[in-house]
Amino acid sequence: MPDRFDSLLQFARHHTGDHTLTLSLISGDASFRRYYRGGGLVWVDANPQTEKNQEFVRNASALHARGLLAPEVRAVDYALGLLAVTDLGDTQLIRCLDETCVLAWYQKAIALLPRLGGVTLALEPFDAAFMARENAIFPEWLLGQHLNLTLDEDERRLLEDTFACLTENNLAQPQGVMHRDFHSRNLMVCGGDTPDESELAIIDFQDMVIGPLSYDLVSLLKDCYVRWPDAVMEQGMRHGFETLSRANLLAGLDYASFRRHADLTGMQRHLKAAGLFTRLYHRDGKSGYLKDIPRTLGYVVDACRLHGEAHPVLKAFGDWLVRRVLPGFAPRQAGEGA
Repeated sequence: MPDRFDSLLQFARHHTGDHTLTLSLISGDASFRRYYRGGGLVWVDANPQTEKNQEFVRNASALHARGLLAPEVRAVDYALGLLAVTDLGDTQLIRCLDETCVLAWYQKAIALLPRLGGVTLALEPFDAAFMARENAIFPEWLLGQHLNLTLDEDERRLLEDTFACLTENNLAQPQGVMHRDFHSRNLMVCGGDTPDESELAIIDFQDMVIGPLSYDLVSLLKDCYVRWPDAVMEQGMRHGFETLSRANLLAGLDYASFRRHADLTGMQRHLKAAGLFTRLYHRDGKSGYLKDIPRTLGYVVDACRLHGEAHPVLKAFGDWLVRRVLPGFAPRQAGEGA
């Protein structure tokens, strides 16, 4: 039986009509997808046993319909999990960012959010059941597998009460289409080197759902892979609030309420992400994300401190993270050399 690369190569040669075509590896990613370049297109090995190829194709079409730049699907074999998409280059937004220009780039990215939030698709809701599946990742993989922590009854109740608070917060705010991974590694800079000269293209959008409209904004500003000064995050939050408000997507929400929603939404996302990073290591053998966990949990601690007076369970949870989780994580991180 041919291996997956041979199948992809034959797929590419068939669709280009070039029987001498060769493919060069671009990258793999946190999923099991692998990307190759050849004949002016990007060829994607996306095993249908693990990847959402039908959702990718459907969502790409919907993004284009809203005037958003995204990979255009030129060919697909759903049975084998092979795709050809247009080539958006190699420049991820994260490579363009520094403290002198980050706000200008982020404003450009934030300008995409009203169109993204208004995409017309019948998508799965980011509801309590969905969040329960995500919330289970943190205790299973980071606390259990990575830190070997056994929680007592009080700790289990604290975790349950914290996730209940975060779930209630996510369900209580204005809803719309959310990308779920809208950050500087999933935005490609096309056509120029500065915000004024270029366009931003959206990638990795197969997991879109209907959920809180603050989610993508907080994903961008509280990036798991890079942390900017608090003043940058605050200016970005205000700009995002104003952008979504002008598009009539926030149902008259004031900024203080929106910021509280966004911070708690970020907590739910960051706890999931920290769990995923350890799952990538223990299950999939990918250690490169372990170094991002302290930064990711740092956002959680900050949100707990900021909103602990209004939500005492979050103060207790933040204190518990600092006392019980972070000290156990740092020595393991250093010991693994990640």
